[in-house]
Amino acid sequence: MHQSPSPRPQQQPPGLPSLKGVIFASVVGSALVLAAAVLFALLPGALSEAADFRAARPCSEVSAPENGDCLSEWPATVVSTGTGRSNKAVTHWVTVDLSPEEPSFRIRMRGDGPVWRELAPGDRVTVFAWRDLVWQLGSGELRQDTTRTPDREPTVRLAVGLTLSVVGAVFLRGAGWLHRRRATRATDTPTAQVVVVMAATLVAAALAATTATVTDTVWLVLLLAAAGCAAVWAATVLLLRGLARRHQA
Repeated sequence: MHQSPSPRPQQQPPGLPSLKGVIFASVVGSALVLAAAVLFALLPGALSEAADFRAARPCSEVSAPENGDCLSEWPATVVSTGTGRSNKAVTHWVTVDLSPEEPSFRIRMRGDGPVWRELAPGDRVTVFAWRDLVWQLGSGELRQDTTRTPDREPTVRLAVGLTLSVVGAVFLRGAGWLHRRRATRATDTPTAQVVVVMAATLVAAALAATTATVTDTVWLVLLLAAAGCAAVWAATVLLLRGLARRHQA
């Protein structure tokens, strides 16, 4: 009695999206959207602090300064300057003395700007402070921000969050598209379609990040980013439809 041969496993047609590709796009998209959500959740406090900083007036113009909310200036003497590395990032710092009675403290500068390059031990500088933050250091007519300037980080965080949300949404949309192609067993994917989607993603992400630097109003940033992304994707859909018709012809 002859044994019937076991059926061969059905092979995946060449060009059909793999299950690993669908899972990879889903995981990456979800991770990016989650990271964007975390950044957005941390924004309100940072934006409020940045708004308070921009509204602060010099202490000389305030009759009764409270809680250090005014912009103060203190003369100081440079003790030393230096450069260090932290997680492969170069940091530039200045150690200053406000008075002989108080201990020296270190100020981390933003980059190797004009103030940091010109300073030497014994130089007189001006420390600009707001609340408990030293936000700027001055030497003569030169000024240089520190890494603790309150109005920079929220803008960067908002821009990064918008970029991550746009790219993450594209990955999730791509995962759904790949899943449908697997379900219908479609194997023809013109390279031009992939290139167009990638280019549109870069343009949309760049527009979203740029809006964060245009205005400090969150709702206006989100509105402008949404409008820019909608315009880019509308143009992308029209272009993809034209490519699809050309491919079928």
